[in-house]
Amino acid sequence: MINLSYQYECKADAKGRIKLPTGLKTELADVWNDGFIIKRSTFGKCLEFYPSSVWNQELAKINKLNRYKAKNVRFMRSFLTGVKQANPDANDRVLIPKELMEVAGLSKEVVLAPLIDRLEIWDKKTYEEMIRSMSNEEYQELAEDVMQNIDPDQE
Repeated sequence: MINLSYQYECKADAKGRIKLPTGLKTELADVWNDGFIIKRSTFGKCLEFYPSSVWNQELAKINKLNRYKAKNVRFMRSFLTGVKQANPDANDRVLIPKELMEVAGLSKEVVLAPLIDRLEIWDKKTYEEMIRSMSNEEYQELAEDVMQNIDPDQE
């Protein structure tokens, strides 16, 4: 089971390569050699970075959708648009394709933000603006609304 919980800041070079931090490599040690997938985000102006095992779980869920419902097919097309492999090179760098850099508005400084079993890749300025836009009160309400849905007896 993957539990990513640390945020990292790094830089993209002129070719769109991001050197993955040593701490992240440690967090991903069990899946490092299995490869990674990168795609545009469903819910933000960022990218999603999946370990292959997590990506395969996502695909298994989506594969259960009825392809004779137009809405499902439209979702599948959108979800899979721009998906690329993103395997680290010998120097632990991942190449972010130009089209995905543009979609997410990535510049030189990026933030790798954890979402437990995957990461989001944000332009640092955009990420900081998004975080600042939520007041403490909004965060408290969100936490209460979301966390009350967890059943403590469920594993």
